[in-house]
Amino acid sequence: MDREPKVRDLMRRDVPLLSPGDTISTVASALAESGLPGLPVVEAGQLVGIITESDIIAREADVRVPSFIPFLDAIFVADGGRDFDDEIKHVLAVTASDLMTSPVFSIRESATLAQVATLMLDQGVNPVPVVDDDLNITGIVSRGDLVRVIARLEKGAQLPVDQQAAT
Repeated sequence: MDREPKVRDLMRRDVPLLSPGDTISTVASALAESGLPGLPVVEAGQLVGIITESDIIAREADVRVPSFIPFLDAIFVADGGRDFDDEIKHVLAVTASDLMTSPVFSIRESATLAQVATLMLDQGVNPVPVVDDDLNITGIVSRGDLVRVIARLEKGAQLPVDQQAAT
């Protein structure tokens, strides 16, 4: 009988943790060295934020000042691009605390593959910190981790039943 994989079976356990006071240089180096798409920010043992590759990359992007259009007695912002306040936050960030996204979506070790996949898609998050029942960080799971597990599951699904038990 097939059982759906649990997050504890597919997460990465060796995760570098960032502190709110870490410099952007420290954060960027930790991200680059880890090979993960994001790292958790922890203060006093509690998950307080997450910083992703996108946060680091956004620091280097051009800031687009919104266009203001007067109309009668009102002023409208005519801009369909990125959030200006968010762009400024990224450019001016000096520490992990300035750059991190908070609050953070996390998931329990006991969650299923389907639950973490749904969270990632519905909330547009990657990676997702994994916590135990006491909300301590025990790992992290990324889209890449899910793809590797799904590939193995799909490969197993294509094998004849007698060969599936052997893998």
